[in-house]
Amino acid sequence: MDLQALADRLEIHEQLARYARGVDTGDWELWKSVFTPDAVIDYTSTSELLPVARRDEMATMLAQTIGQAPMRMHYITNIEVDLAGDRAKVRAMFYNPMQLPGMADRSFCGGFYHHDFVRTPEGWKSERLVEEMVWFVNPPIGAKAAQGD
Repeated sequence: MDLQALADRLEIHEQLARYARGVDTGDWELWKSVFTPDAVIDYTSTSELLPVARRDEMATMLAQTIGQAPMRMHYITNIEVDLAGDRAKVRAMFYNPMQLPGMADRSFCGGFYHHDFVRTPEGWKSERLVEEMVWFVNPPIGAKAAQGD
């Protein structure tokens, strides 16, 4: 692996860290900075309440939904980056414990993020994210239940 490929992978890893910090702290400008302005985000495997939407629309919806959760923490691990010139397919696992509004018990979910990253003049940005929810323990109304429930 050459130095450029290492630098590209490191920058993509940093973007995933910014994604997690942005959503967990409610810093929606930071969260948006991970994506191209016309990025498409698909969280439909998680919730019936979140349609497929463009970056800015999704940031508003997230602020109104998960942004109201008093506690949330995204762990992003097992990151696989398949580079192809100025494009990259990224698959990463996530684990997300959270305390949701109006629920006494904590909730936990996990799955995969599937990103399509592109090199832009501002660096690597995700132009498409599809979340693949694998399991959800103690889901809120509107969320999809754990596999097997």
